Amino acid sequence: MFQVAIVGRPNVGKSTLFNRLCGFRRSIVGDMPGITRDRIYGVARSGGKAVSVLDTGGLIPEAEALIPGGILRQVEAAILESALVLLVVDGRIGVTPLDEQLLPMLRKTGKPIFTVVNKIDGPELEAYAAPFYAFGTAGVFPVSAEHARGLGDLVDAIMARAGEAPEEPVAEEEIRIAVVGRPNVGKSSLVNRMLGFERSIVTDIPGTTRDSVDTLVRREGKRYRIVDTAGIRRKGKTEGLAEKISVVMAQKSLRDADVALLLLDAEEGVTKLDAAIGGYALESGCSVIIVLNKWDLVEGKDTHTLETFRASVERRMKYLSFAPIITVSAVTGQRVSKIFDLVDQAGAARKVRVPTGTLNNLFVPDLAEQFSSRNPNLKLGIRYITQARSDPPTFVVFCSGREKLHFSTERYLVNRLRDHFGFFAAPVRIQQRTRAPRRQNAKTSQNEQKRSQQKNS
Repeated sequence: MFQVAIVGRPNVGKSTLFNRLCGFRRSIVGDMPGITRDRIYGVARSGGKAVSVLDTGGLIPEAEALIPGGILRQVEAAILESALVLLVVDGRIGVTPLDEQLLPMLRKTGKPIFTVVNKIDGPELEAYAAPFYAFGTAGVFPVSAEHARGLGDLVDAIMARAGEAPEEPVAEEEIRIAVVGRPNVGKSSLVNRMLGFERSIVTDIPGTTRDSVDTLVRREGKRYRIVDTAGIRRKGKTEGLAEKISVVMAQKSLRDADVALLLLDAEEGVTKLDAAIGGYALESGCSVIIVLNKWDLVEGKDTHTLETFRASVERRMKYLSFAPIITVSAVTGQRVSKIFDLVDQAGAARKVRVPTGTLNNLFVPDLAEQFSSRNPNLKLGIRYITQARSDPPTFVVFCSGREKLHFSTERYLVNRLRDHFGFFAAPVRIQQRTRAPRRQNAKTSQNEQKRSQQKNS
């Protein structure tokens, strides 16, 4: 697909333009410069054509600081893989030395360049675009990304460069993986290690990743879309609009994911915040794999160390007792490749559907017998059961009485469903249906009302 890279210095409106071209909010937008850091992908469509669009961080040439230097590498990678570059500038400020410094660097790539003069909010401001014609680029487009002004000409020019749109390929099946955890547990390092190249900026500074960065990777004939998310902090600890939005987008990535890799710091162990993030993953309905990162830094490991961690996880996160645990090191690559094997198992388990006949003819009678063997005086209380959906596995249980099953009975049911049918790493949900309450005739109701009045008097 024809690819377009959006570049420019910080705070000129690149992410706003990106969101406008793609038609939805994909990049975080704010007044603070430097919000976008990694490159973000989207698709712009017009007139039956589609092009891939890349949003990039604010560019500062020859940056020596850690994060700006990482942004520079991300922008260079975006330009190399694109066929057209959109240089976004701020029309209200005019030509700046940094704009002039970026131009020769972009020309060296040999890629055609469109100068997009942003923040031209009305016809009276169009004269502000005049100085940018001196750049000598392939086109100059005065626009207002905020107010969607002047974008039609820009989109038409992009689509004309793209030429005839190729036929849309048949969508291939893929597993969406969201990598989540608190700040600075190694999410971006793990994603880069899984991909085999630097896709996300990695530093020791907590909160480096802000947008949810997704990348498609093929491995052994299978497609995986890996989403690197921002570190999730406690609600009271988030500072600034950008950080709050990044947490919301991380939670959205969980809802869209098939499998969540919940990253924990093996050195620090399980924290309250880890448990809270695990709760978010459970609520989203995705399968969960617990990844103990930085395993290489744990001192004095022996055969019982993992079991100690497992017991801690089960104690702090009982609701994720179904989640498998794997120990890795994103820095050394130890056991990282085995994560894909667990993801494959989890992805397959989400698709398992149990026929209603199997559930009611074989499973329910066997379940009732096992249940009564625990206590002959107990009855299972299930009249009928069916699987309403998969992804996640959801079962509807019709109770024999007018009260719902006790939570311990429901938990027993979930455990037996796992024993019989697998559902590896997936949350199993139960929806209960009880019998309708008895209808009282009018005469009985009146008599009861009279007795109640006499009693009160």
